[in-house]
Amino acid sequence: MSQKELASAASVALGTVKRIEAAREELTGNAQTMGRIQRALEAAGIEFIEQDGRSGPGVRLRRPIRL
Repeated sequence: MSQKELASAASVALGTVKRIEAAREELTGNAQTMGRIQRALEAAGIEFIEQDGRSGPGVRLRRPIRL
């Protein structure tokens, strides 16, 4: 998904997506904006994984890609 596609799917400005992706430290942003971006990514098949006792947080594809 391109930055432009993500911005469109999340109804946020392209510059906002670029700024968030360029951040070198912890992500910051308006909670509503971050929620929109997360929901757009989830709708595209990304699953957010919570930190547990063994591993840190992460992401993965919800469904395996079949080749």
